[in-house]
Amino acid sequence: MAGPGRALPSGASSKWDIREKVWEHLEASGLAEFPRPVRGRIPNFKGASHAATRLLGLQAFQAACTVKINPDAPQRNARFLTLEARKTLLVPTPRLRTGLFNRIVPPPGATKEILRRCATSQGVKDYSVPVGLDGKAQVDLVVVGSVAVSEKGWRIGKGEGYADMEYAMMVSMGAVQEDTPVVTIVHDCQVLDIAEELLDDHDLTVDYILTPTRTIQTNCKRPKPQGIMWHKASPILIQVSSEMLGKIPILKTLRSREKQAGKDVTLQDEHPALANTNRAAISNKNVMAENTQPWAAPGSAPVGQPHVESDPVNPKLEGSDTITTVYVGNLPGSLRVSELKSALRELQVTPVRLSWQGAQHRAFLDYRDPGSADRAVSSLQGLSLGGNALRAELAKNQRNKGQGEINIVVLGEAH
Repeated sequence: MAGPGRALPSGASSKWDIREKVWEHLEASGLAEFPRPVRGRIPNFKGASHAATRLLGLQAFQAACTVKINPDAPQRNARFLTLEARKTLLVPTPRLRTGLFNRIVPPPGATKEILRRCATSQGVKDYSVPVGLDGKAQVDLVVVGSVAVSEKGWRIGKGEGYADMEYAMMVSMGAVQEDTPVVTIVHDCQVLDIAEELLDDHDLTVDYILTPTRTIQTNCKRPKPQGIMWHKASPILIQVSSEMLGKIPILKTLRSREKQAGKDVTLQDEHPALANTNRAAISNKNVMAENTQPWAAPGSAPVGQPHVESDPVNPKLEGSDTITTVYVGNLPGSLRVSELKSALRELQVTPVRLSWQGAQHRAFLDYRDPGSADRAVSSLQGLSLGGNALRAELAKNQRNKGQGEINIVVLGEAH
């Protein structure tokens, strides 16, 4: 670990392992702040407000007219300082559901107290106007949250991929340039050595790290995402799927405009040659994390009852002779289905369907071929999630026997 404080345990072998160690350390050391628990979040920490004041000393901040800052709690003071400096503040809409940005517009003559309110999550809702593709925003500085970051500028988020997608969309819109600085605000204990092989080529990197005790300039040379990819494989572009278009309306609009401009916007999963490709096996290097939240959404089964997430391309998998099911046990009671899904994507063993039985501390994963199932067992066996070492093995019986009624939902749409 770089900087003062207790060192985190070494031996992290994956992004998820690093996340778990950071979340656990922040809670155990008393550094975690509301909202708690910090696990599964961009963590808030003691000293976050002071760390944000280091923005004022950055030439990049002083020169910026428009600053984009993520909506998480540890960046609240950064949002306030941006408003207090009379700069334009852009905050991404949650999970990009209703657009890309909200521009925060304080009322005329706003006092510091009102500006602080504008910087809260509720204030973002009450004092904002949407900025769409016609807004022609020019972003001079980007501030993102992190779970962990290295002094080389390599960043690990909470696993949902929205910071990477937001940046790639800004590139496609012309809102950021190759030299637009990216800043993250973290506790000193979140500054770690991160093995380069853990990074995907499209991962967003950072140029400055602000902690309660230090301002770190990373001098990172690793390329940032260079835009949206609609079909051709390229390691530094974010690939879009049909499913993502359904969940992120602004992506659909951006695609339509690029089509009108004469660009080939055929998605990879629309190419006839790829029609029979197992979409669940698409590498996490080419797919952004889907929208995931805890389950208890209106219309879904009560908490504790089983849920099944289906491949939206072929939801009728019941009775298929080609499906191989993997049993995953010893799930911690605090684990959310979104966290398991993030781990599966990161390990590149995404199933075509997931049956979540959190109350029984287990889940069942369906794969279209035995090879994918075997890779899942190998990757998941002994993996630490929430302090528990998972059990993973090929299921001996079909998932539905003895489970009672199962709620079928399209992948990514349950909360």
